[in-house]
Amino acid sequence: QVQLVESGGGLVQAGGSLRLSCVASGRTFSRYNMGWFRQAPGKEREFVAAISWSGGSTYYADSVKGRFTISRDNAKNTVYLQMNSLKPEDTAVYYCAADSARIIRVGQTAYNYWGQGTQVTVSS
Repeated sequence: QVQLVESGGGLVQAGGSLRLSCVASGRTFSRYNMGWFRQAPGKEREFVAAISWSGGSTYYADSVKGRFTISRDNAKNTVYLQMNSLKPEDTAVYYCAADSARIIRVGQTAYNYWGQGTQVTVSS
């Protein structure tokens, strides 16, 4: 069982930056690939970024590639999402999730555990 708690969301102007954090409970965090997803009002939840259990592999949605960076610190049971050059269309609730698979996956149904989400609002 893994419990995930996100933080770091807020209101920022377009072009600004935010760093989201997701802290996991339990001693098995390093066994999980981790992902970030987001859900904008009136839209379905979508994949943003993922990182392998070791941190050696990452994958990004095209919409955030070059602007967002996912990283993790297994000693702190934490995964991060650094978001730069934010746009109004990045406004959403951002969720972190854990996947026990051996390979990085982007489908949300693959992820076993989810956090409660943190709101990111980008003003124009």
